[in-house]
This record gives sequence, C-alpha cells and structure tokens, in this order.
Amino acid sequence: MISFSITKKSKKSQARLGIIKTSHGKIQTPAFINVATQATIKALLTKDLYNAGTQAIICNTFHLHLKPGESVVEKNGGIHKFMQWKNPIMTDSGGFQVFSLGFGRDYGTGKILKQDTNIKTLSNNTNKYENKVIKPGEKPKNILITKKGVWFRSPVDNRKLFIGPEESIHIQQKLGADIIFAFDECNSPLADYEYNKKSLERTHDWAKICLQTNFSNKHNRQALFGIVQGGKYKDLRIQSAKFIGSLPFDGFGIGGEFGNSKKIMGQMLSWVIKELPEEKPRHLLGIGQLEDIPIIIKEGVDTFDCTVPTHYARNGYVFISQKSKIKSKKQDLTKYEKVDLSRARYLNDLKPLDENCDCFVCKTYTRSYLSHLIKAREISGMSLLTFHNIHFFNKFVEAIRNQIRKNKI
Repeated sequence: MISFSITKKSKKSQARLGIIKTSHGKIQTPAFINVATQATIKALLTKDLYNAGTQAIICNTFHLHLKPGESVVEKNGGIHKFMQWKNPIMTDSGGFQVFSLGFGRDYGTGKILKQDTNIKTLSNNTNKYENKVIKPGEKPKNILITKKGVWFRSPVDNRKLFIGPEESIHIQQKLGADIIFAFDECNSPLADYEYNKKSLERTHDWAKICLQTNFSNKHNRQALFGIVQGGKYKDLRIQSAKFIGSLPFDGFGIGGEFGNSKKIMGQMLSWVIKELPEEKPRHLLGIGQLEDIPIIIKEGVDTFDCTVPTHYARNGYVFISQKSKIKSKKQDLTKYEKVDLSRARYLNDLKPLDENCDCFVCKTYTRSYLSHLIKAREISGMSLLTFHNIHFFNKFVEAIRNQIRKNKI
C-alpha cells in the first residue's frame, strides 16, 4: 500500500508538492517516472538510475507478460529483486497496447495527433490519416476488443493472447510493483464521440472488476490506480473523472489521447483534475516532453512517465541547458535546447556536453567524443547520452519543485 501527503500548494497555479510513501521508499512529487519497459532502461545498469537521480520507474505489463513471463519474475522474488531496484516501481496495465497495437499501428498515430516537434527523425508531423474518423463498430486489424477484454497477437511468436481486467491484475500482482493500474482501453485521437462513449463504458466496467480482483488478494494488496478516459470530449472526460474518482482507488491515472495538438492538453487536464479527489495522487500516462512538463505540473499532475529521454538519446539527441546572455552561477534548468550530436560540426566541438550540468558525462567527455560514438553507433555512446538525458529530466523537474516551493509557478 501507499500513503500520499500534500506538503505545499502553489498560490499561482494548481501545482503542488507532495510525498508518496511506499514500502520501497518515497517519491517526492511532482516526479518524472522513468520508463523501464522490460524491467530495464535500455543501455543503462540499475546503479546508473540511482546516480542519475531517478526516484521511481514504470515497467510494461504487456511486454513482461510476453517475456520472460510474470511467473519467472515471481520466482525471482518479484520485480524489485528481479532487476535489483530498491526504489518504488509502477506497472501499467497493458491498456496502452490496446491502442499501440490496434488503431495506433493501423493509422500511425500517437496519443497526440500532431506532436509539434522539430525533430523530424523521431516524429512525423504529417499523417495521411489525420482526417480519418474512427466510428463505433470499426475494429483494429491486429487486435479484437470485446466486453470481457482484448485478444492480441504476440509480437514475439504470433500466438493468440487474451488480457482482460482480471488477467491484467493477476499479472501485475505476480510482478509485484508498488503501484499498479486498472486495465482500460486507450483510444486514438481519430476516434469520434460515439466510439469514445462506447469505449468509456468498457473502461468503467473493467475498472470495477480490477478493484474487485485486487481486493480479493488481501495478503498482498498493491496500490491500485484507476484510469480516466474519454478522449478529447469534455463531457466524457468529466463523466469518467467523476465515476473513477468515486471508486476506492488509491490514486488515479489520466490516460488516453490528448486531442489534435498539445495546445489543448492543459485544458483537458483541468477538466479531469477538478473532479478527482484532492487527497489522492494523480499520474499522467505516457506524456512528458520537456515542453509538456511545466504545463502538466501547473494543472496539478503529481507524477508522469515518458520515453523521451531514453528514446531521443539512442538517436543521438540530448537536452542541455539553454545558453544565457546573463552570466549566473545558478542556471535556470527549466530553459533548455535540443542538440543533435550526429551532426558533423560537433566532431570538432571540444566543449563539455553541457557546461551547467554536474552529471559525470558532462564532467568527463567532450561533445567531440560523444558525437564520434553516436556517429559510429557505439553502445557506449547511447549509454552516456541516455544517462545525461535522464539526469537532465530529473534535474528539470527538481527545479520546478523548487519553483513551487518559492511560489514562482
């Protein structure tokens, strides 16, 4: 189980400071939760996560179910002992795979239709399906969604798999994370109102089954978060927040798609958070670009996860503090820029990666060397950039916590 306490509320926004206490330690909120999909951060050792300031991680239930299987993890003493991680762990429910392996794959969309990013190799701002409308009765090509759950084809060996609310909770119980999530249907930004309305009924029915299943395991009941859905539709979001918020969950996840662009994301969050019990933690699932973070924290989000720091690092991109025209010993870490180290000009750049960063990568290596490793596709380069990006994200959120403490946001 967990406990949550609010230690400070901002006077300028809905932002707040808090502490989530688990049997594996505390999480100071707001907090960035690093994504360890298969019980690991790609290219890093577990000890690197501690050194990068990581408070907690979230692992992927669907992928761990495929390999090695939750029974293997259970035999190892649970997910913490399996990966030798002593801090808090979350596991998602598998609901995101309902989207990513379904309509997400069919139409090449993410949770936000237009990602508004200038990194062309990582996100395509144009989508030939952006005018597509998913209506009730339309089915994804590769999965089958039913009232009881979802049939998948395994990406590993193509065998048929079924995951419903009971199955998801049972898998997560065997994995043994501190915080688990209810099984839901994560929808595409292309889904219309009627599709979202039907989908919401399923998600709400599954939420009640997840609660019953989790409560039945009285000897080892993990903290269970319910998930709010409803797409970009205000009345459905509010309806879902009121319904999920009325149930005895230990906290709440905010899931699904966030419209056609990031401009309305903050507004959508405000619809939901106003309806959720203030005394319980709120987690935003799968959103966390640096430009998103101040927005979501100001709306009252406590924790959030995203693959950006690791995914970008493996493609040669790093986040560094923005150059300031005013010389100051205390750089504003919430000002940043993106650097593509695969560009040839960095081979002749002898400066540290980020002169204002105190991570060991920036203290040890030049941009020239790191650029060489990335251009040569060396694993060590991916590892070093991943470490820096995770460290940078954690420091970025720490700086925002300090701003909340000083009533600056």
